[in-house]
Amino acid sequence: MNKNLFQQKLLDWFAQNARDLPWRKTYLPYHIWISEIMLQQTRMDRVVEYFQRWIARFPDIESIVRASEDEILKLWEGLGYYSRAKNLVRAAVIIVQEHEGRMPQEHQALLALPGIGPYTAGAIMSLAFNREFPIVDGNVERVFARIFNLAKPVKEKESHRFIWQQAEALIPPGMAREFNQSLMELGALICTPKQPLCDRCPVSELCLAHEKNIVGERPVQGGGRKSTPLTMVAGILFSDGKVLIRKRPEGKVWGGLWEFPGGRLEKGEAKISGLKRTFYEKTGLTVGVVGKTGIIKHSYTVYRVTLYGYHCEVSGESSTRKNDGAEYKWVSIEDLNRYAFSAGHRKLIRTSLPFS
Repeated sequence: MNKNLFQQKLLDWFAQNARDLPWRKTYLPYHIWISEIMLQQTRMDRVVEYFQRWIARFPDIESIVRASEDEILKLWEGLGYYSRAKNLVRAAVIIVQEHEGRMPQEHQALLALPGIGPYTAGAIMSLAFNREFPIVDGNVERVFARIFNLAKPVKEKESHRFIWQQAEALIPPGMAREFNQSLMELGALICTPKQPLCDRCPVSELCLAHEKNIVGERPVQGGGRKSTPLTMVAGILFSDGKVLIRKRPEGKVWGGLWEFPGGRLEKGEAKISGLKRTFYEKTGLTVGVVGKTGIIKHSYTVYRVTLYGYHCEVSGESSTRKNDGAEYKWVSIEDLNRYAFSAGHRKLIRTSLPFS
């Protein structure tokens, strides 16, 4: 491949077609860090809105450290992958304590921060500091799989190493910021997974897959990760105009998020009896079911969850609420929006409590 021609064509195209994104107005290291963490497994159009809201509330790293976990998670609600938000807080504490509140400018120092791996460290080094470090995301993998006509899945060791090597070797001196963004932008706007716009691609004449007319066959698909189906139940219990919510313990899936008490059904277990069992195990309260509120289906990284919601009432004698390491609160319907819920339980609020 003609390296110089590839670089120039891509840079010229990016100069004319770069999207107007808020972090590109400043290229501040803090802004790049936040945007890149948010962009992991999240669509660009969603991230722009979340990014602007986040920066308005947390204009600098010190403001993250001063915030409560509940506020952090509430602002993150809807982005999913809440461990990313928690790692942001942990990293912010280290940056304030060890780096005077400024993002480190050394690659190894960035890699030492919670939640920052080779991709994010490379993004900060190249986009914020214009240093010659590669960035390889799904868009870049797809572009290179087609440009170089890779016959093996991009996640396989040999392909993975080749792509990172090429991503580094192709960076023009002093142009890391523009070049890395041009590659990702090309994958996002032109070299898309389905129906790529080859007739509008600035480097199609240098693309081996295009030359062989097999763009649709690249990248080669690897074995997909299987998802596990889960059937869960949740009870919405009212008392004196308030509803009981539970904060999931740290260290558990969705730790730190709020939910309605309930849990996972055992194999062959009926929904109503499963709800009563899990509600009692979590709270020590014996409940009866007043009626069904809704069925929520939601996919997470490795789970396909079907969540059945029920309105409940306390029935018979109930013991003192058990201490399972979780925090409980009785809150008004109006105050539910102050708390961060997992996506499934947030959907349950919308379907079960339309007046909230």
